[in-house]
Amino acid sequence: MYAVIKTGGKQYRVQPGDTIVVEKIDAEPGANVSFAEVLMLGGDKGVTVGAPVVDGATVAATLIETRKGEKVKIFKKIRRQGYRRTRGHRQLESVLRITGIEGAGEKAKWDGEVSLITKAEINARARGLAPRVEAPAEAEAPAKKAPARKKAAAKTETVAASDEA
Repeated sequence: MYAVIKTGGKQYRVQPGDTIVVEKIDAEPGANVSFAEVLMLGGDKGVTVGAPVVDGATVAATLIETRKGEKVKIFKKIRRQGYRRTRGHRQLESVLRITGIEGAGEKAKWDGEVSLITKAEINARARGLAPRVEAPAEAEAPAKKAPARKKAAAKTETVAASDEA
């Protein structure tokens, strides 16, 4: 089942489990958000088109994070006049996980768990920069010493013995 919703002046085609980036929504991370402005529903029973919205249809989502978007540069120039101006802007945006769609006699839910890990933290983990969180079972286990040190010491003695001969 899928739906077309309208938020922030734009339209989005969504399914349960999708992650979408929309214009900023005023809510805390982890909050449940509901969209009543559903323009179209599609599912097993066919397509339902609203005029302008489908009556009684809602799309439920969970807010993961609110962040700044990509940089946009605004560059103005007038030829041969020495006029150049550069400005920049970063729009605020919200990341949402679609958890359910309901309407036109059908329901669709997402069975997964919503993780509130931000994109910045995911990127830091991928580059190995984020601090690791150890599991309690691993923290209690004694650390094993690497046998490589003994082998390296034995090789050094062997090399020293062959140099003397």
